[in-house]
Amino acid sequence: MTTLSLSTSSAATLRADAIVIGLAKGADGPVVAAGGDGVEAAFDGSLASVLTALGATGAEGETTRIPAAGAAVKAPLVIALGLGEEPEEGFGAETLRKAGGNAARVAAGLKKVALALPYAGPQDVEAVAQGALLGAYTFEAYRVNSREGRKDPVKDLVLVGAKARDKAVKAAFERGQVVAESVNKTRDLVNTPSNDLDPKTFAAIAVDAGKNFGFKVEVTDEKALAKGAYGGILGVGQGSAKPPRLVRLGYTHPKAKRSIALVGKGITYDSGGISLKPAGANETMKMDMAGAGAVLGAMIAIARLGLQVNVTGWLALAENMPSGTATRPGDVLRMYGGRTVEVLNTDAEGRLVLADAITRACEEGPEKLIDVATLTGAMMVALGNKTFGIVANDDEFRSAVHAAAERTGEPSWPMPTPAELRRTLDSPIADLKNIGERMGGALSAGVFLREFVAEGVSWAHLDIAGPAYNEGEVSGYTAKGGTGCAVRTLVQVAADVADGTI
Repeated sequence: MTTLSLSTSSAATLRADAIVIGLAKGADGPVVAAGGDGVEAAFDGSLASVLTALGATGAEGETTRIPAAGAAVKAPLVIALGLGEEPEEGFGAETLRKAGGNAARVAAGLKKVALALPYAGPQDVEAVAQGALLGAYTFEAYRVNSREGRKDPVKDLVLVGAKARDKAVKAAFERGQVVAESVNKTRDLVNTPSNDLDPKTFAAIAVDAGKNFGFKVEVTDEKALAKGAYGGILGVGQGSAKPPRLVRLGYTHPKAKRSIALVGKGITYDSGGISLKPAGANETMKMDMAGAGAVLGAMIAIARLGLQVNVTGWLALAENMPSGTATRPGDVLRMYGGRTVEVLNTDAEGRLVLADAITRACEEGPEKLIDVATLTGAMMVALGNKTFGIVANDDEFRSAVHAAAERTGEPSWPMPTPAELRRTLDSPIADLKNIGERMGGALSAGVFLREFVAEGVSWAHLDIAGPAYNEGEVSGYTAKGGTGCAVRTLVQVAADVADGTI
């Protein structure tokens, strides 16, 4: 496990296995970024020219290693990390977040590494700390020889030159760690195979989290779901031998004046049900609970940070399986609250469990509500694998959520809710059907969910189907597998609600 610390020592005098400095891309070649000037001085000002001779350019993500023999530094190795061109206003938080992640990855196998990066203020310290912990993440729970042929994560990362005694810096440093640890908790959940993470197990993990971090947890099991007429959650889960759950998480602050509800889709495995997914589409479906994982991760961070806002979190947990008891295409489900839905595609199941949870969440009168789900392949077609879409019933709230996501480094894009799509959800025998026309499928899914949001509640839907699970290359602080997408956005929105900016 990687630990982070702040130090008042200089990079040159700290005893470590390596020093990481930033290298900017200048007009005439690479330039040592602020924070690494003490190291450059230890090389008698020749460090940049030596790095140039080694082929370094300062391009973002580039790494160059140079022995420190003969230089006036305690560490035997200097690692120059490319930051790209430096804007006039200085490097942004996302550049530094990626730098922290890259530093943690290139430092794998070492015990102690100093990070001498450009810390212009507390927000930069927070970004580097967060990126470093995210970049150091590994998931080794199922490896018998867990590190065979692999390097251990770096043991200790020390941020130097960051005004370690400053209260604002300390607070930002701690905040960065708390959020990163919560993201990594969500990553663990998403990466856990479905045979070890079913609705009952997920609910038990939530109960433990509540005990450990100080929020209330209530679990509604299959009997109570039946008694409460949660037809959406029960309908999705009835084909599985592992029954569904609805979990309520409750965090309150004695000084809070505002409230928000967070609702997460938690399909612990999605086969598509009777509308079975095609070959090649099942292998990663353990990740279909990433929305619920993000809500739990966010609740942990919100509680640990002590944000002055009241938050309820709702985990709609089910396993979508085909069997003799599964919901069939053409069945009609009576949802929580009484509305009926004709199910024409059992693989459009996420919106069914979310509809029940949204209705229930609205009964408690939150001012604002965000649901998070790996909901549609159509959103991936529209926005790709790295950007999530935002659908909302309130343009101002949608813009605020988008702005919060961008500030945290999570790419997102506002999407519309065209009025004409509502009629495509009309059913000849029920109040709604669960799918509309094929074109604009991601938007009609949002229009469906909007039907279950109570009047007066500002609502946003985050479709994280693309960025929730990374099957591509590792880069920056983004690991393979579960990414923990949306945790940072949810925490930021909760903070913005608490301070009245949303």
